[in-house]
Amino acid sequence: MAQIVATQTADRTVQDSKLLVILSKGTLDMVYPAFMIATTGATMGREVHMFFTFWGMNVLNKKTVGSLKVAPVGNPGMPMPNILGMIPGMTAMATRMMKGKIEKAKMPPIPEMIRTAKDLGVKLHACSSTLEVMGISKEMLIPEVDDIVGAATMLELGEGGQIIFI
Repeated sequence: MAQIVATQTADRTVQDSKLLVILSKGTLDMVYPAFMIATTGATMGREVHMFFTFWGMNVLNKKTVGSLKVAPVGNPGMPMPNILGMIPGMTAMATRMMKGKIEKAKMPPIPEMIRTAKDLGVKLHACSSTLEVMGISKEMLIPEVDDIVGAATMLELGEGGQIIFI
């Protein structure tokens, strides 16, 4: 019995010590949770990696990191009929409303969340395939990016730890 408990404790320790957050979405309502989880994990002493792929690359792109939006269309969490999201100006309005709530909650803007994550030791990895597909060059990435890796490396980074896909 003691051996089983010791094994479970050892497994929990390995799993709890490492965290990989995969971010495939580039909207504010997806990016904030990713960074909150990553920075919380790092604060708790975990080794944290973030892998950015497809629209998640908007966070690492110098041109888009400061202008992330909220998508009212296809977002079942929005408190309005989906068809209203198609009205011109709804994305801007939803984004303004979300930014207002974020500011009221005294949450930092995304660029500051990135700096905080880096200060806590979180590693930021850009997906090599996504860069190629979306025509994003290395020079277009924010300086906080640690490296550009493929799916195999991403899987190695998450091996033995928790993996959260957003």
